[in-house]
Amino acid sequence: MSNPYDTQVGGNHYKDMKIQPSEFINENKLQFAEGNAIKYICRHGSKGQKQDLEKAKHYIDMIIERDYGVVELPKSDEDAMDDLSEGFKDDLSSDIYYPSGASVGQEGFDE
Repeated sequence: MSNPYDTQVGGNHYKDMKIQPSEFINENKLQFAEGNAIKYICRHGSKGQKQDLEKAKHYIDMIIERDYGVVELPKSDEDAMDDLSEGFKDDLSSDIYYPSGASVGQEGFDE
């Protein structure tokens, strides 16, 4: 039987490496998500470019969630501003007063 690492279906982006990601992954008995993250990191320069790195990040997020129960997703600028203003909300009264003299409290409008 021939060595399965001597054959690659669909290109040569792994075959040209000194150690193929699949051989490294199998020899180290890595789990699926770890293996895929390694695979995509190794091939990004010769196949999927930025998209392969995004895929690797996705698998790394899966590992973090699986092993540590926490995934911190990137925040948009708007979310970051909301977080920044959170600290100031404690300084405000729970009632909002309008120029007409009406206020909004927990029960609704009071006149």
